[in-house]
Amino acid sequence: MSAETGLIRLGRVVGTRALGFATGLGQVGTLVARTCRAAATGPVEWKMLVAQMIEMGNRSLPIVMLVAFFTGMVLALQAGVASRNWFGEPIFTGMIVGFSLVKELGPVLTAVVFAGRVGAAITAEIGTMKVTEQLDALYTLGTSPVQYLAVPRLFAAIFTMPFLAVFAAWVGIFGGALVSNLTLNIPTSVYQEEILNFMRLNDFAHGIIKAMIFAALVVVISLHKGFTCEGGAEGVGRATTSAVTLSIVLVLVSNYFLSSALIAVGIGAGEPG
Repeated sequence: MSAETGLIRLGRVVGTRALGFATGLGQVGTLVARTCRAAATGPVEWKMLVAQMIEMGNRSLPIVMLVAFFTGMVLALQAGVASRNWFGEPIFTGMIVGFSLVKELGPVLTAVVFAGRVGAAITAEIGTMKVTEQLDALYTLGTSPVQYLAVPRLFAAIFTMPFLAVFAAWVGIFGGALVSNLTLNIPTSVYQEEILNFMRLNDFAHGIIKAMIFAALVVVISLHKGFTCEGGAEGVGRATTSAVTLSIVLVLVSNYFLSSALIAVGIGAGEPG
């Protein structure tokens, strides 16, 4: 009897979790469809769009540059020391740092910072509007919350994230150049030549496309958590934490599949020019 009861409870828990996952996935899909339809049919709030781009950049750029700078430094140090121990001199340090930052760490680290700074702010703001019934007030005034709140934030993120990723890659490469020159005694000209000789525009396109997709992913999750927030101030806190955690996990998981898909179609495949 106890074994049967345990199995029934297990089945109930699994079923509840599966139903909740399916419901959430359906809600996200509905939100994406409504946002795309609103962007295609309704007027775009250009002032809101520009204001969101500036706000997202101001929130994210300093920490993105700081993280990228020290990431580039440690990449150059580890790559240079390892290659010197194996080959007698630190070779291909610039290439390793450049490829790592432009194609992978630049977009991924930027997306993680973006989720923590911008995604949390979006969820907290919209969640607060939800629990204080400001979204209902927008409906009463004949304004669509999706049109007014979701569309500007989604497009602002998609436009802003590639610039942040490019800045992150550039600052990280600069940090790697400092370490290479001051610690590993690699001339700056050699470091720069390694990057220019091996990297192609395809590799930059690889990172930019991933940055745009990560931006859309973070904002959609944050919007969904905000629009479905319940439970007052405590619910806003739970929704914000859930949005940041889920966004970071999805960015890291989807990174592999995006890389595989882009390489399969020849974008950033690392082929010689």
